[in-house]
Amino acid sequence: MDTPMKLVVVGAAGRMGKTLIKLISETEGLVLHAAVERAGSAALGQDAGELAGVPKLGVAVTDDPLAAFLHADGVIDFTTPASTVEFAALAAQARIVHVIGTTGCLPEHEAKIDAAARHARVVKSGNMSLGVNLLSVLIKQAARALDAAGWDIEVLEMHHKHKVDAPSGTALLLGEAAAEGRGISLADHSVRVRDGHTGPREQGSIGFATLRGGSVIGEHQVLFASEGELITLSHSATDRSLFARGALKAATWARDKKPGRYTMLDVLGLNSTP
Repeated sequence: MDTPMKLVVVGAAGRMGKTLIKLISETEGLVLHAAVERAGSAALGQDAGELAGVPKLGVAVTDDPLAAFLHADGVIDFTTPASTVEFAALAAQARIVHVIGTTGCLPEHEAKIDAAARHARVVKSGNMSLGVNLLSVLIKQAARALDAAGWDIEVLEMHHKHKVDAPSGTALLLGEAAAEGRGISLADHSVRVRDGHTGPREQGSIGFATLRGGSVIGEHQVLFASEGELITLSHSATDRSLFARGALKAATWARDKKPGRYTMLDVLGLNSTP
């Protein structure tokens, strides 16, 4: 489309919100339509550009998402599950694009997002980067090729000390890819905690190990271990902006799509990969 895509950034004062505002201001074909923060935030009333460390954009931070979504083309959302559900309802009402990078959503949150996707174009992923989504495809292929009788799967992840959910959304995305490759349910085969006398590892399980500390943006490894062999597929994130760039790519991709729920595999054309 020739007209710039008008985007709303929610959670505008957060690290990802500021990164998104900066990238939108620098990206041709995109314009910041509104910036939203929670009621009581110290950022309210500030110019969103100055908040993000770029020149003034003439967009004041607001706590009124209903008004912000009006006349917008899409919203970028890296907030919390409870907030995301509220934004999903508003995006559905406005019939716009809703890109969701929020992690830690429970089944009840997912159900409400599914309902919103009947009217909105929702792109949701545990990770918005090209590298992680390509990695998920490789993990699915490896899990399909390496049978459960001979190969154990473990997912290791580390993030900064401020992250509040565990395992990370990316770790779960990679675990889901492994489970799909095996043709099993991750919910029925995942092991999230090992402590005390656990007994031998159960065949076919997918284990998760979570580390937190410092300022680590994101480190993920998926290990395929057998007798005498160890295969490691890994991804390191060194710049938070890679997630923001992926989210903006998702928004522009979804602009002319039909209402529905999509993933980054759809955005990147990887869903057809066997």
